[in-house]
Amino acid sequence: MTDVMLRVSGLETAYGRSRVLFGVDLAVRPGELTCVMGRNGAGKTTLLNTIMGLLAPTAGTVVFDGADITRTSTCQRVRSGMGYVPQGHETFPQLTVWENLQVTQEAMGRRDPGAVDDALAVFPRLTKLLQRRAGFLSGGQQQQLAIARALVTRPRILILDEPTEGIQPSIILEIEEAIERLHREHDLAVLLVEQYLDLALRLADRFAILDGGVVRHSGTAEDLRSDEVKRLLAV
Repeated sequence: MTDVMLRVSGLETAYGRSRVLFGVDLAVRPGELTCVMGRNGAGKTTLLNTIMGLLAPTAGTVVFDGADITRTSTCQRVRSGMGYVPQGHETFPQLTVWENLQVTQEAMGRRDPGAVDDALAVFPRLTKLLQRRAGFLSGGQQQQLAIARALVTRPRILILDEPTEGIQPSIILEIEEAIERLHREHDLAVLLVEQYLDLALRLADRFAILDGGVVRHSGTAEDLRSDEVKRLLAV
């Protein structure tokens, strides 16, 4: 096993002629929770979408578990052990909670009832809603379902794009506790984009701050209390 599970090197991504990422370097080690932070428009979502193959980089590499996956498909990346929860509580609104979990497994070409049970154990609130259509769930319940869908793929790294955005406070706490439990108890590597410094202080092992498509500051969780971090995150 490599000492770095996910390594991004010199990553550059553009939308047409507008470059968004400028040589981003990032590493996530096995069992580590790395938090990517930055103001709106810093390039955080673009970084995650490039890591997952939803956007093609113009330069740089993405290496996962020692293999260069820069040109592989998103589906191949998921099958290799990368679970992604994009921004916006993405689910299939016309399908029930149960069907959402099942169709995710079918897309992976596997049947693993134990994975569904394990995902529901992380979010027990969903067990009472299995026959409800996802479109009728609250925003917080939809986010829990979105994370559970990623978990049924049995990922080795979970990549989350602002999972607490627009969620009611009681559900934010449940999601935070679930992420911490997955990370600490199940030794799951996590790459988390998060706006809230307090949450990052509670969860992160390491962090990186993007500003203008460049990593301006990075370090261990203890460094999050520095004046430089506060300056880079100030609106």
